[in-house]
Amino acid sequence: MVSSAVLLVIMYALARNLSPGLVRPLGGPSALPLPYPGPPGAEGRTTPHVYDLSAEMLVLPGIALAIMAVFSLLLGWLIAGRVLRPVLTMTERLHRISERNVHERLSLPGRRNELKDLADTVDGLLGRLETALDTNKRFVANAAHELRTPLTVERALLEEPLIDPEASLESFRANFERLLAITDQRGRLLESLLTLSGSENAHSRDEPVDLTGLIERTLQDRAPDVKRRGLRVRSVLRPVRIPGDQVLLARLLANLYDNAIHYNVPGGTVEIGVRHEAGRVVLSVANTGQVIPPDQVDRLFEPFQRLRRIADDGHHGLGLSIVRAIARAHRADLTAVARPDGGLAVDIAFPTVTPDP
Repeated sequence: MVSSAVLLVIMYALARNLSPGLVRPLGGPSALPLPYPGPPGAEGRTTPHVYDLSAEMLVLPGIALAIMAVFSLLLGWLIAGRVLRPVLTMTERLHRISERNVHERLSLPGRRNELKDLADTVDGLLGRLETALDTNKRFVANAAHELRTPLTVERALLEEPLIDPEASLESFRANFERLLAITDQRGRLLESLLTLSGSENAHSRDEPVDLTGLIERTLQDRAPDVKRRGLRVRSVLRPVRIPGDQVLLARLLANLYDNAIHYNVPGGTVEIGVRHEAGRVVLSVANTGQVIPPDQVDRLFEPFQRLRRIADDGHHGLGLSIVRAIARAHRADLTAVARPDGGLAVDIAFPTVTPDP
């Protein structure tokens, strides 16, 4: 409507300045040219009269504009309602979706257009939220189970000497020693849970970290455990620094190495090395061990997931999940492959490299 009104004004201005012959003349309704009383010999020549540009010329176009304005508003309202109806449908469905029915989807029908793409994007977001909520529920359930087991054992150890009227000092001491061991185990579990939570929400700092030095320190700290299990360690190291968080990277190395030691076989081998590949630093840790089904490798990096339970030293299945969380915090790519002869090979490619001079 506004553009049409402006168009009428422009037409009026152009007619007033450029085309006076388009409007009625002064003194009568006729718009025909009148004889011009010119000099002798100019008989028969005519010239236009002086014309008046009246506002009456805008009356009929104005009436037409008013009629088209009403029609255009009605048509625009109908078209807008039809176009925006899917948006109203999506809004109503989204208002009904909560954590209890996050499995529902918009599933907007029709051919592909901007609104269809928007609905599909929202459905994808709902799918990711559902996966995250399910993962969080499993994590809480597994954590509660892992914490409830030692509490049950602790209560039994405390009740045992109270029920037995002939309990001796030695039995009390034995129960207290077991209680201390269970307390230490639960403390390690809580520490692992805190580390996992902090690693998933952390952003790596860009401080230069001596990765080779951390590896050598880890090998030295675990040397007695390696010797006790009769394992052989093969290391291929080179001086290299990467940007990151030194504390988190030290925990990553410790968990990878502990996993390679714990799930190995007597007399087995642990291989650890660092190499440059396509502008990245690749940390690799591989170990011998029992055969792992290839379809079970990804599950090992989920919290509280173990291929088989070993109850000799209180492992809770959080080591590799912490490794994955720390790798993500450092924007590193983690790949794990089950070795055909048994064991696991893990490669972590860090994105930036700062080699030592």
